[in-house]
Amino acid sequence: QVQLVESGGGLVQPGGSLRLSCATSGIIFSGYAMGWYRQAPGRQRELVASTTSGGSTNYADSVKGRFTISRDNAKNTVYLQMNSLKPEDTAVYYCNAEKELRRGVLRYWGLGTQVTVSS
Repeated sequence: QVQLVESGGGLVQPGGSLRLSCATSGIIFSGYAMGWYRQAPGRQRELVASTTSGGSTNYADSVKGRFTISRDNAKNTVYLQMNSLKPEDTAVYYCNAEKELRRGVLRYWGLGTQVTVSS
């Protein structure tokens, strides 16, 4: 059974930091691209950051220079370090695991963790 479990969300003041973690099980973690998405009320889910199985990273323009994605293949875990948080970063953050197959894409999601940036 595949599980992606996010943790580390919470309430933080503007300018603060949080570190999200996504612990996975049931997949060969090193073979998956991992990503963090977020969804704010009334808005579509959007990609925040991603890392390939080889460790290359990609970021949304809105978080470049503030957020850092990293992965620990030994712990089957992906992280999102979020610094200089802004109220517009408030959203539910979801972990995503993807693997391209010949027939399509295999994709798994976590249940999400709430991040609220407010004074």
